[in-house]
Amino acid sequence: MQPMAAPRPLPLFRSSPGSRREWLKRAACGFGSLSLAALAEASPLRVPRAKRIIFLYMSGGPSQMDTFDYKPLLQKSDGKELPFAIPRLQEARKLGKLMASPFEFRQHGESGLRISSIFPRLARHADRLCVLNGMHTNGFDHGQAQIKMATGAETLVRPSIGSWVVYGLGEENKNLPGFISICPMRSERGTRGYSGAFLPASCQGTTIGFEDIPASKARISHLTNDQTPSTLQRRQLDLLAELNGAHRIQSGPDPRAEGVIGSFELAFRMQNEAPKLMDMSRESQATLDLYGIGRQPTDDFGRQCLMARRFAEAGVRFIQLTSTTRKLRPGVSDWDQHENLKEDLAFNAASVDQPIAALLTDLEQRGLLEDTLVWWGGEFGRTPLSQPSKGPAGRDHNPSGFTMWLAGGGVKGGITHGRTDDFGYRAVEDKVHMHDLHATLLHLLGLDHEKLTYRYAGRDFRLTDVYGNIVHPILA
Repeated sequence: MQPMAAPRPLPLFRSSPGSRREWLKRAACGFGSLSLAALAEASPLRVPRAKRIIFLYMSGGPSQMDTFDYKPLLQKSDGKELPFAIPRLQEARKLGKLMASPFEFRQHGESGLRISSIFPRLARHADRLCVLNGMHTNGFDHGQAQIKMATGAETLVRPSIGSWVVYGLGEENKNLPGFISICPMRSERGTRGYSGAFLPASCQGTTIGFEDIPASKARISHLTNDQTPSTLQRRQLDLLAELNGAHRIQSGPDPRAEGVIGSFELAFRMQNEAPKLMDMSRESQATLDLYGIGRQPTDDFGRQCLMARRFAEAGVRFIQLTSTTRKLRPGVSDWDQHENLKEDLAFNAASVDQPIAALLTDLEQRGLLEDTLVWWGGEFGRTPLSQPSKGPAGRDHNPSGFTMWLAGGGVKGGITHGRTDDFGYRAVEDKVHMHDLHATLLHLLGLDHEKLTYRYAGRDFRLTDVYGNIVHPILA
């Protein structure tokens, strides 16, 4: 059989009396295409793999070598000296010797992912998890590291990642905020986690409750107005818009005034939709049981996770949940185990294990996990060295190496990416800085982190500043 001849290329121009006119017509269309290509190249938008993010924030910094980063050499070296030097700032904290994990690790799923025994239900989802064991960041203390995680900056006031997402993508549901933070911390570093800073006011996160309020009592402040009928509220807003229109004509646009009016309009529309989404009585008993609602210690985070699923289903772009366990049991310092590691970390894990597993199950059953990116982690990790205390020892802060994991939303499941040294102290292979993670999260949402910018005070700002590389090996 003779091979098929290659097709002859079509001529660029026809040889006919009218070819000049036709060439001009085609050229004009071509110039238009070039313009569109240039616009597309300059746009921060790309083809998205995810439509939304649910961030499961473990406040305080979970210990990587007790959760998802198995270290057999650390287990054999309990009580020995760390065989390399550590930064002076860490050394000044007078840490003890190497401390083996008190928890057993087992392999799970077809992937054989190693997960600590404190997460028995989450371990059933091993093949969905993309575990980042080579994370590192800036800041030995909570404030600096939390702000870095939330905004990409360590000290300066910058927009939070949720606000950048809303700025880049807008709201999917016009009756709800694009960014919701459930039970955030009240401190300044907590408010920085949902602040829009200098971005338009509509990009700021809407809070539901706070860290010290049980999720069962968490509400959106000033959501309803029982004294003013909705018809009168609508007339008031229309009058306000009319006055603002006159002001705009006379004095020009005022972004701050327009932002305030926009927030009033959104609040008006939210009155009908948000309370329904927060009403757990609309869920079946089987769903409540799945999330551990009505039982301790899972009730609080279970309610947060179920709310997150409901808001994700309704089109909210970025949903942040905060696990703070001190409100569940006095004496537990969230995920900040400087002492009593074994008992307190096990309690913390028990409070979130079933709810998170339920969230992954529920999202998948509803067809939402494919385009919902679930992100788990804290602001940093812990040291493999013990931190001496009056009672059972714990671990100190460690930004040099720690673990976060992702699931759904376009990432590979059942894998680990990156590695810390043999004791879990420092990221040494396929390292992922917080800037790299931010760049990757935006990429999965279809946003180019280098082009998603906002001009303020004479310069262009972005979430990753002048840093950040997309972690391509974890993309599905």
